[in-house]
Amino acid sequence: MSDTASRRNSDAESPAHHRRIRSFVRREGRLTPAQSRALDELMPRYGVNADAFSDPASQFDPAKPLTIEIGFGDGENLLAACQRHPERLFLGFEVHRPGVGRLLDRADKAGVTNLRVSTDDAAETLAKSAPTAWIDTVYVLFPDPWHKARHHKRRLIQPAFLDLLAERMAPGARLRMATDWADYAEHMAEVCDAHPRFENVNGPAGQMPVFDDRIETKFERRGLRLGHAIADFDYRRV
Repeated sequence: MSDTASRRNSDAESPAHHRRIRSFVRREGRLTPAQSRALDELMPRYGVNADAFSDPASQFDPAKPLTIEIGFGDGENLLAACQRHPERLFLGFEVHRPGVGRLLDRADKAGVTNLRVSTDDAAETLAKSAPTAWIDTVYVLFPDPWHKARHHKRRLIQPAFLDLLAERMAPGARLRMATDWADYAEHMAEVCDAHPRFENVNGPAGQMPVFDDRIETKFERRGLRLGHAIADFDYRRV
């Protein structure tokens, strides 16, 4: 994941009379000609508008399990998952348009048909969607750690966001997370272990020894070069 693209989807909504705290900052990087073409020509095929989520069954085949990835960066993991699991449907959220354009261009060239993409705020979109069990798996890979203490409130993984996910995930559905920041890993484990509707598959604060269903991302490789330890978590919706 890129350091600007993969870490960008919002925290859960605060009450309507407060300004909602987002966990991303929009920075529109320069689009390459291929990315610009992909956004113009391929979004009508792959894109899904936030308004459509009031009835997810009208957008996604209920007979096929749906995986969402929040903040997919340049989409390398999401594309690989689409190709590895043609029997599943995938929905990616990313507000960074160059990353979206790159994914669309590569997906088109690969002939991928089980992918949908949204450039809207993930938490806002999910909050407006039907609170029914329409999600089978959620990936949150290397979200912005907001490592300064005064910014911790902007982190995506918060109790209110887990409430939002739990209402839309089927029983037994999985929440897969990864980070290369040790204090965010502790935060993830603390918040998720305390939530009554999620269970750590590897025991309290337990991490997956090997994350067996994703590829190593660009941002992950950068973290490893910096000497950061990678923490992978697997939670079950109970």
